[in-house]
Amino acid sequence: MTATMTPVHETGATRPVSVARGYRFELVKLISQWRIRLVILACWIAPALFVAAVSQQSSLPVDTLFGRWMHATGWAGPLVVLGFAGTWALPLLTSLVAGDVFASEDRLGTWRHLLVAVRSPRRIFAAKALASLTVILLLVAGLVCSSAVGGVVAVGNQPLVGLDGHLLTAGDAAGNVFLAWACALAPTLALAAIGLLGSVTLGRSPMGLLLPALVALTMQLAQMLPLPVAVRLALPGYAFISWNGLFTSTAQLGPLLIGIAVSLVWAGVATALAYLLFLRRDFTNRADDGSPRRSLIVGVLPLAGLLVVTVGVVAGATEARGSGIEQTKVQRSVATAFAHLYRRQTEELNRPAVTEKQLKATAACTKGNVSDGAEGPGNDWRCVVSWHLPDVAATGTAIYQLDVTPDGRYVADGDGPKEVNGYFLVRTPIGDAPNPLWQFDGNVELLGTTKG
Repeated sequence: MTATMTPVHETGATRPVSVARGYRFELVKLISQWRIRLVILACWIAPALFVAAVSQQSSLPVDTLFGRWMHATGWAGPLVVLGFAGTWALPLLTSLVAGDVFASEDRLGTWRHLLVAVRSPRRIFAAKALASLTVILLLVAGLVCSSAVGGVVAVGNQPLVGLDGHLLTAGDAAGNVFLAWACALAPTLALAAIGLLGSVTLGRSPMGLLLPALVALTMQLAQMLPLPVAVRLALPGYAFISWNGLFTSTAQLGPLLIGIAVSLVWAGVATALAYLLFLRRDFTNRADDGSPRRSLIVGVLPLAGLLVVTVGVVAGATEARGSGIEQTKVQRSVATAFAHLYRRQTEELNRPAVTEKQLKATAACTKGNVSDGAEGPGNDWRCVVSWHLPDVAATGTAIYQLDVTPDGRYVADGDGPKEVNGYFLVRTPIGDAPNPLWQFDGNVELLGTTKG
């Protein structure tokens, strides 16, 4: 294979191998590994089997976003897989591919042979980075395509209920599902770049291989804490969460766009650091495969500084303060979702049609003992929803208990009256389903205004 990598002029002099040829060479090396082939096969088959199997179960993963709708539409399955992938699968896949693409040469001791063949460290870095990116994109494509096919085949191409209760047509649901997966590519690229940096910096050390997964785990733990919204949005993994803003009647694009921009900045900075460090590598010394001091100076400190800068930029550009979860926002979100779902319930019970505008739904929410100015996450939110029906003088009311997470997602659990938001089955075109007002998922836009 080395012979094919060293073009020779008629004079006998050698020249550096082009990036394109180096890329093909590195791509073949990656795909030739049995573990990479096995992972590719799993990504293109396992999600379909998982979605199809879970969709046929009587018990659904209702604690996962859109999990409660897996019986109703095939487009809920890919979103459940996306939630799992952003938490576990994608960080592990980037570790396996990008975190090992340089370290494997250290373990095998083949750097000098590769340099003799390619004759350009710059081209080697570009070829390896592009090859690892290609494999990662192939894995992500497998996850989304497989889960979408499995869901549509097992359940059908049905409309999807959004996070504010409005109904997305099958076409809109499909478009938003693929767009959500496309948005998740940005934090995936950030983790891949961190993997490249770890692979270059730490050499044959297993910490280089695990670095993307450890960074992702740290960001997940941080998202579970009651952090200021500016810090939350400045973490490169936030785009794994903020895609849910695509599934509201008025798309919540602010947090999503910020999350994507931050992830791409992290991807660029981490890749640049890995590139500069790789060019300074002493390939004549086989023992030079990374040092803790170099990792701290070149890897950790610049990325920590980048985090401080992005927090400052996000805070200054958005004027975001506190947790972003405020009483007015919660009330508006609950009232909007209730109105959409009440209309859906009316249609399923064959009652006279009513519109959201006619209902004029409002919500009064408290958190614990705080009735004015409540804010922050918690499972002690309580909302009383009021609405009006045409030609009916009395005002309807319903009570919900809310569990609001630090990232703004909440689950509303009906607490009476039973005939409105209690548990009972309603007949739908695809079979019996729980009362849509019984329990529902919602989302508070952390950057939304408190007016209105």
